[in-house]
Amino acid sequence: MRTVELLLDEAAELAVREAWRRLADAGLPSQARHRSPTNSPHLTLATCPELTAPIRWELAEVAAALPLPVRFTGVVRFERPTSVLAWSLELDAGLAGLHHRVWEAVASDSPPGTLNPFHAPGRWSPHVTLGRTRRPGAFAGRRVPELLPAPPLSVRLTTLRSFDTETGALEVLEPTDG
Repeated sequence: MRTVELLLDEAAELAVREAWRRLADAGLPSQARHRSPTNSPHLTLATCPELTAPIRWELAEVAAALPLPVRFTGVVRFERPTSVLAWSLELDAGLAGLHHRVWEAVASDSPPGTLNPFHAPGRWSPHVTLGRTRRPGAFAGRRVPELLPAPPLSVRLTTLRSFDTETGALEVLEPTDG
């Protein structure tokens, strides 16, 4: 499976890594525990079985629209099927449009039923994961938000990339020239 993700600007990445550290220091599930060199704060837009040539062509055009300014809106929790603690992002017209273009690109050349329905426009909740675990309700405690630094208000999404979940390879998806 291949992901399509956006990386954050340097200041936002540092803020997310600080949140990861604070969760880990408190003994809570944290992305800081993932020691892989490919682990960095990101926003997942979609997943697909393969980045075919037609998908790559469309994604190169999306990459040309970066950087994209966005805003964090606060802490969000998901329970599907894992417990996730994240900072949510405002789904403004710019981010919604970019996400829609990515979804259309991956949907245009992927076999039916292979895309994650949680990434579909109208269902997608833009967020940057701070911690994840298979333990239900792991982040239900009221003290969790107080552990975290305030998310930066202004963020730029700077780089489009893909992660291959089978090989562990990362690939920056470059914009088209011109």
